[in-house]
Amino acid sequence: MRVYLDNAATTPLDPEVVSAMTDVLTNFYGNPSAQHAIGRSAKGLMEVSRRKIAELINSKPSEILFTSGGTEADNIIIRGAVKYLGVKHIITSPIEHHAVLFTAEDMDKKGLAELHLVNISDKGEIDMDHLEQLASAYPGSLICLMHANNEIGTMVDLKKASVIAKRHNCLLHSDTVQTLGHYKIDVEELGLDFLACSAHKFNGPKGSGFAYIRNIHKIGPMITGGGQEKNMRAGTENLHGIVGLAKSLEISNSIMAEKQKKLQALKTLMMDLISKEIPGVTFNGVTTPEGSLYTVLNVSLPPNPAGEMLLFKLDIEGVCASGGSACSSGASKGSHVLAAIHQPDERTGLRFSFGKYTTEEDIRYAVEKLRKVISE
Repeated sequence: MRVYLDNAATTPLDPEVVSAMTDVLTNFYGNPSAQHAIGRSAKGLMEVSRRKIAELINSKPSEILFTSGGTEADNIIIRGAVKYLGVKHIITSPIEHHAVLFTAEDMDKKGLAELHLVNISDKGEIDMDHLEQLASAYPGSLICLMHANNEIGTMVDLKKASVIAKRHNCLLHSDTVQTLGHYKIDVEELGLDFLACSAHKFNGPKGSGFAYIRNIHKIGPMITGGGQEKNMRAGTENLHGIVGLAKSLEISNSIMAEKQKKLQALKTLMMDLISKEIPGVTFNGVTTPEGSLYTVLNVSLPPNPAGEMLLFKLDIEGVCASGGSACSSGASKGSHVLAAIHQPDERTGLRFSFGKYTTEEDIRYAVEKLRKVISE
């Protein structure tokens, strides 16, 4: 038996998405920039997808910029805000995805914008009082806060962050890679200036995503060489990926309430089973339904001889999980998120993440195998 509990890293493609993308690959092979009928039909399909996405997040179609995923979207927004909007200070947290942290650090090292880190709790919660202090000290900053942490699942109150940002004339960007398709995102209600999205986190294709950029902010291209995406991103558009992105987001939004109820129950079940089966276990991050992702559970295991081999042993037993952010797999350093929340070095962090195809049988099997490899 093979159990997949690494949905925060990527998700399997929805069959309806595969069908929609196959249709594009077969029947809409034209270049969207071409002026002939076949090109125009491809362009029309792309714009229908753009309008659909805009409707789902309550934005204007012109505010949707198609990208290769969340990392590119984060880079376009952060680098663009510094280069074109005159941003001189970036305020973010020490547990952001590296697409945000490394980009902000690069701006700081080059002397283009000063980086400021907001304080967090040992559960990864943003210290809103400190955020207010930083925004007050550096008005006009770009505030970058991910909606939910990809490793520990702790969520950020974006409405509260938006109020602080507006009070001090700051811009608010949120990496919503882990929440779009899982929670209703309304950019107007949340008061966002920018957000980043990646399709493969909600059963869409890899290599497809978008940046939301509020129309009042005029950012130039990071990739030059053509006039695609209103001169914002050169290169022939990934049409089948864009259609797959729009279709997967549409499906995800249509089943959102049902999926949340199911996965929250599975997460609670796994917490209960692990607590009973493994003495000394704790959970990293906020774990309440109101304050954490229902798709992510980060387990902190007591010292064990297996240590870093636990993931390998679980894999042998047929359980796919993660030891942190999948984007850092293979890196020599441990998780910067677990370090920032002060998880003791002798404890092992495991991330189990759930998707719409996860079953109760998967959860029970995974806990059984986790107990086995620890006892061995």
